[in-house]
Amino acid sequence: MEAHNEAVACISQRLRHFYERRQPFRVYHGATNSTRAAAKSRANTVDTSTLNHVLQIDNAKKTALVEPNVPMDALVNATVRNGLVPLVVMEFPGITVGGGFSGSAGESSSCRYGPFDATINWIEIVLPNGDVARASKTEKPDLFWGAASAFGTLGVVTLLEVQLRDAKGFVELTHYPLGSVPDACAKIQEEVANPATEFVDAIAFSSTSAVVCSGRLVDTVPAGTKPRRYLRRRDPWFYLDVEKRTKKAKQPVVDYVPLVDYLFRWDRGGFWVARYAYKYFFTPFNRITRRALDSYMHARVMYHALHKSGLSDTYIIQDVGVPYAAVDEFHRWADQTLRIYPIWLCPIRVRRDAPDSAHGLHADFADPDGPEFMLNFGIWGPGPSDYEELVRANREIERRVHELGGKKTLYAQAYYTEEEFWRTYNKPAYDAVRSRYCASHLPSVYDKVKVDENAKRDAVEGSRMPAALRHARPFQGLYGVYKAWRGGDYILQTKKEGVSEPPPK
Repeated sequence: MEAHNEAVACISQRLRHFYERRQPFRVYHGATNSTRAAAKSRANTVDTSTLNHVLQIDNAKKTALVEPNVPMDALVNATVRNGLVPLVVMEFPGITVGGGFSGSAGESSSCRYGPFDATINWIEIVLPNGDVARASKTEKPDLFWGAASAFGTLGVVTLLEVQLRDAKGFVELTHYPLGSVPDACAKIQEEVANPATEFVDAIAFSSTSAVVCSGRLVDTVPAGTKPRRYLRRRDPWFYLDVEKRTKKAKQPVVDYVPLVDYLFRWDRGGFWVARYAYKYFFTPFNRITRRALDSYMHARVMYHALHKSGLSDTYIIQDVGVPYAAVDEFHRWADQTLRIYPIWLCPIRVRRDAPDSAHGLHADFADPDGPEFMLNFGIWGPGPSDYEELVRANREIERRVHELGGKKTLYAQAYYTEEEFWRTYNKPAYDAVRSRYCASHLPSVYDKVKVDENAKRDAVEGSRMPAALRHARPFQGLYGVYKAWRGGDYILQTKKEGVSEPPPK
């Protein structure tokens, strides 16, 4: 802990310096899975990139003491070695513990445990005035829930205690082929109501084809059954494998997937977004090309390339949740208007049961009369070629979700006006925590997540790519791939390929 405490002391001193001048700051984490552009300079930045260690695994308490920049794969590797696994594991290996807490991340086990922030016992946070505080669901709960989903606008989270549970070697994963999204929603609710179910999500391949994937942990695979693998270069992409094997199935299809393969099953291909890259680069999309280009098809590399190329400005990248009762209406609208498939469907238990949890951006989740669950729609695909039309489409998504009583995950670009944003999120509860903990002078969540045209312009102007090629296909994308290669993501990914072992008994 000595190195950790020294790093926290430096951060505290840096924030105190900014606070004396009431100067806003940005945090450099070392990596990001956001798709937003952001403007940083050394003069306004707090460097937390060294806070990237798993400090302790407590087998008796089933907890992990983790610094915020620990990525999911490092956390899972550390816990599985001890026969444990986090309650919620975000789908991409590079998403960090701090990012999951500050950004409302969820995955297929969120139907049981809620968003990732709900699985954190307590946090250590450096407040904007330099004070170091500890907050939990019972100690300073306003600060704990205020910091959750605050995107760093209440201070700098420097340590988190993550809840764990017993791990097993495999996930028994049952795929239920269905005829529509409403059918899938009904099946999802049925599976969530089954106490034996531990993981639930779904893929809508079209308006008339969906597959619900329901899983539970098991120790062994039935005799004569071969586990399905998804992390190696020679393995199929998860969504393609599910589509192929359920297309003509009349009965549910049951697979046994090694635990780590299941947790990061979406990494290769970034769900299915990487498929669009093949079309963009005029490259055939088949088993041979996927294997040949595998090192570039992982989320870490894709996000880096997406940032550097600026191609995120040409895509609709949205995760939005609506109550079960609104699923049919929202899907009908999305099908008729956006026509983007596949769509990821993931049930998230958003209701907060902890006492005194009505704080921060999502204070409404503590309302016992509000929806207990929301069904997340992951809508990711090419948008209109005209930028103004792309903005209009994104704004329409935001408007529809608000009208239906839903919420949007804010890792992606937000196109709300400020007035629209605060009609959706709880400004009084958020501002109250900011005022109490000396954060009112910092940029708000809205300031951080709104589309930053200045940052986009600066990124373009700072590019070394010739101006004539900046928006030319495929040169814009090639520049992003080059920057990802220069940044070492490609090399890192090639070193990470290996066999995922089951946890020890």
